[in-house]
Amino acid sequence: MSGPVTFATRADEDAWWMGQALVEAEKAAKAGEVPVGAVLVHNGQVMARGANAMIATKDATQHAEMRALKGGAYAVGDTRLTTATLYVTLEPCAMCAGAILLARVGRVVFGAWDDKAGMAGSVHDLLRHPKLNHRPEVQGGVRAAECGALLTAFFQARRG
Repeated sequence: MSGPVTFATRADEDAWWMGQALVEAEKAAKAGEVPVGAVLVHNGQVMARGANAMIATKDATQHAEMRALKGGAYAVGDTRLTTATLYVTLEPCAMCAGAILLARVGRVVFGAWDDKAGMAGSVHDLLRHPKLNHRPEVQGGVRAAECGALLTAFFQARRG
């Protein structure tokens, strides 16, 4: 893509970018990783992409969100990503939610809810905790069925 992508509505934009995050999740699945993908976007352009890589790197911090945030920080030369939107296929966990807050990401859009570890409303809502000085805008459930189906298929195949 050569220039910024524009959309008629925010819902259209969110759905399209979540599709890009799903591409990253599929890459993770093909590599034998839990299929979670993320895309960090600013002004209609991708700043960074990330796919889970915990197994390949032997590093539990290599979640898709963490990889996208790191790439975004390198791209802009700053730890603050206040004007960026992070699209991720699964509700962020505590580690990723903490990194999102520290990076001051302006908006977080996720697909599937995570009732076991989600920190954007499922288990707890760290991203919008009233005592914190930064609270990004959060939109959950975007293309949730597709995001969830990818995870379900992955774990069903592992259980055999």
